Amino acid sequence: MGQSSSQGRKSEQRRTGTTYDAKQESVHDMSDEPQPKQPEPGRAPREPQSDGTPGRPPAKAGDAAGKPPAEADTGPGKPRAEADTDAGKPPAEADTSPGKPPAEADTSPGKPPAEADTDPGTMQMRKVADPGRARTQADTDPGTVQIRKIPAPAAAQAQTPAQADTDPGTVQMRKIPAPATARTQADTDPAAAQTQTLGAQGAAAQTQAPGDPGAAQGKPAGKPKRTGWRRVIPTWRMTLGAFLVAALLLVGGFFLGYSLVQIPPANAFATKQANVYLYSDGSVIARDGEVNRENVTLAQVSKDAQHAILAAEDRDFYTESAVDPKAMVRAAWNTALGKGKQSGSTITQQYVKNYYLRQEQTVTRKAKEFFISIKLDREVSKDHILEGYLNTSYFGRNAYGIQAAAQAYYGMNATDLDPARAAYLAALVNAPSQFDVVAHPENRRAAESRWNYVLDGMVKKGWLSQSERTGMKFPMPKESTLSTGMSGQRGYIVRTVKDYLTQNDIIDEDKLDSGGYRITTTLQKPKQDAFVKAVNDKLMSRLDKKNKVDSYVRAGGASVDPKTGKVVAMYNGVDYVKQYTPNATRRDFQVGSTFKPFVFTAAVENQSQTQDGRVITPNTIYDGTNKRTVEGWAGDPYAPENEDQHSYGPITVTEATDRSVNSVYAQMAADVGPQKVKQTAIDLGVPENTPDLADGPAIALGTATASVLDMAQAYATLANHGRHGTYTMVEKVTREGTPIDLPGRETRQAVSREAADTTTSMLRSVVQNGTASAAQAAGRPVAGKTGTAEEDTAAWFAGYTPELATVVSVMGQDPVTAAHKSLYGAMGLPRINGGGAPTEIWTQYTQDALEGRPVRDFELSIQPGSDVPQPPVDEAPVDPTTDDTADGDSATTGGQDTGTETPGETPSTPEGQTEGQTDGGTTDGGASGESPTGGGTADGGTGDGGTATDGGTTDGGTTEGGDTSDGGATGGPSGPDWAVAPQGARRE
Repeated sequence: MGQSSSQGRKSEQRRTGTTYDAKQESVHDMSDEPQPKQPEPGRAPREPQSDGTPGRPPAKAGDAAGKPPAEADTGPGKPRAEADTDAGKPPAEADTSPGKPPAEADTSPGKPPAEADTDPGTMQMRKVADPGRARTQADTDPGTVQIRKIPAPAAAQAQTPAQADTDPGTVQMRKIPAPATARTQADTDPAAAQTQTLGAQGAAAQTQAPGDPGAAQGKPAGKPKRTGWRRVIPTWRMTLGAFLVAALLLVGGFFLGYSLVQIPPANAFATKQANVYLYSDGSVIARDGEVNRENVTLAQVSKDAQHAILAAEDRDFYTESAVDPKAMVRAAWNTALGKGKQSGSTITQQYVKNYYLRQEQTVTRKAKEFFISIKLDREVSKDHILEGYLNTSYFGRNAYGIQAAAQAYYGMNATDLDPARAAYLAALVNAPSQFDVVAHPENRRAAESRWNYVLDGMVKKGWLSQSERTGMKFPMPKESTLSTGMSGQRGYIVRTVKDYLTQNDIIDEDKLDSGGYRITTTLQKPKQDAFVKAVNDKLMSRLDKKNKVDSYVRAGGASVDPKTGKVVAMYNGVDYVKQYTPNATRRDFQVGSTFKPFVFTAAVENQSQTQDGRVITPNTIYDGTNKRTVEGWAGDPYAPENEDQHSYGPITVTEATDRSVNSVYAQMAADVGPQKVKQTAIDLGVPENTPDLADGPAIALGTATASVLDMAQAYATLANHGRHGTYTMVEKVTREGTPIDLPGRETRQAVSREAADTTTSMLRSVVQNGTASAAQAAGRPVAGKTGTAEEDTAAWFAGYTPELATVVSVMGQDPVTAAHKSLYGAMGLPRINGGGAPTEIWTQYTQDALEGRPVRDFELSIQPGSDVPQPPVDEAPVDPTTDDTADGDSATTGGQDTGTETPGETPSTPEGQTEGQTDGGTTDGGASGESPTGGGTADGGTGDGGTATDGGTTDGGTTEGGDTSDGGATGGPSGPDWAVAPQGARRE
């Protein structure tokens, strides 16, 4: 039995992980001790002792200290077997009271009373506080070891030592039966019976018989466990605890997020804007940039537009906080119910999303939006937030911001929006693409419903009176026109103005590319439209797609106000998306004879003289012989050809200008000095870095490749009496309402008024008597000069009235290779001269541009003595009143370039051609329609094929190798190989 108990304890130790030390705890296992001898049958039990306790059998010799087995371990603090028996009863009958089951251990002979528990594998140690306490306890875990201290009952003072319960410090070890096992123990009171029951959940119940002094008491060992469905329902303690934890986490998370999330810089997209280019009257030319946005201040948005946005998006914006949790929950609920996607965000939150964050739908972005909105609302004003929201919201049609939207839908500025139009734009924010009733007419009913919602909100908030609201009609937007924003002339203008801003250091290129600039140009829309119309009418409409040469035709033009230097109109090409190069500013075509007036201006400005000492004036007579070698030139000999190899003999400067005589102007350039000519051209407005601005006599023939705009600027200086100011294309530049400083326009007297006005008087003769006679149709005083580039690759007319200086050029370029091409055969004509299409375009444009303005004449202050002929020194002057051919007002007519081309004529050869003549010197009755004179002049006298003395030519001219007088032979070697054009390589 001892071995069995030992194995039971070891099993218990292994199961619970507990070690019991017999030396420390003095736990006594009675299973190894001999049991008291049972009375024989028929014998009466022993009488109780004198103290009332039941008698005990005598101790055996084998027991410790001669004590009976029950008292072997009754020393203080030691456990003893709790085999209490009723008085006078043998141990086996100790629990045999009527109606109660006997202890199972007592019925088996040979078992000690300590094994009354039926489960030998379960041990329990209990400490009993006092006998008066109820001994029913819940043994929730029958496998655990409990220690109980059992004090002696009040009546146990007289009991024998065998009843170890008399020692309050005694620790008793008991075995606990398995659940649902009843245990009966004999208490010290004979009348008392003790029963312990372990329930299904391990709760042990002990009861004392009423006779026990401690009275029978019942006390549950613990609260029963929750079973069934009750287990899934949290208790109130759990609910309260979870609530408190959640609240703490929420508050902590808020403060943590508020401290960690900072207001970031604006995202790149939100700061991108379009640059807006405007005509001088404020109407829009074009918008460039990736984003069609133009930021405006809140003051630049009408109050009706502000109120409409608030009525549509956030009516309590000025009184509510930055975030509205209730609205967010409501929006989420409505979205979940299928009532449409709703954000629940305030205007502040939407602005934060648009300006600081991105559009992705993530929890992280929403959390950042929440905290940034709160911070932003504390740091900036409501007006600042509303302004930012109006500039970052998308309205459809690629329009970002209220200003771009007002232009896209109604062609007006945001400051001019009325309640009806403003309400429609506000309705677009909710569904920009769907509510565009032009693009989606099927959605008009929904758009009008949203429009009415906005107007009703304005009435409700007191921003719109009911009387105004009643009867308000839906404002139909205009057709969309932004898809071709760079087509036509718009793209050219944008590029030209951007070049002007960057090249003049007004705006850095990177800053300009970032957008946001509002650029008001000097271009006047009526004049711009008139220029485009003139080119279309006089040139483009005459081209035949079947004619290959016609595909080479390009046109460029620029018009400048001489008084202000403002560029008022430009023509750059048929379409920017088809022909990328702006023809008004390109510098790759020779200007031809349009450069000749600068040579004469330099002569007057520098009071230059001919090689024989005569002052150069409009009436100074030069030798117009073809291929006449230039005198006084230190470089290689240079003998340019006249057009069609025509020789004019002695000819006045005015006549030579009318006919663009190359030999005269090459000699004049040498007389003045090529460097002085070059400087005068620069002073007038030709850029110093102009390509091919030669330093030799060839400069007079227009070898330079200045742009149309450059030439317009120079001619404007002549029109302004020699006073020059750099041309300007920009009237005003602002960015978000802040003006950008523009360089001041400084004017100076580039050349004397006398030099400029004398040139003007001579150029008037070109229109009245020379190659630009078509310009007379303008109906105003006109001064100008035609020109033709080498091999007819370009034809020019540069002219001006007192109010306007305009230059037009028609160019030839291969659309595939971009190579320069001759215009022979273009428009079905043998060739295009400066007096043809260029002059016709100029004339129509000038008529339209100055329509309604009074006609003004030139107020000229000309060079003294300019009306007196200046013949060579060995000739006597002739009174100009006796011979109308002596001055520069008459011109030969032998097939001059009069500005018209006759179909069927054979083009002249490219080499050696100059403008104006077709068959050399002819007699009166030439076919040009101009007032005729002879081919050459000498002392003012002419005749039919007459001869000229002192350098004159017979038959009006000489062929190559012919003899000349007073000037040497023609046909000499070409000019210097530096900065001088080859001989005979220019038309004019």
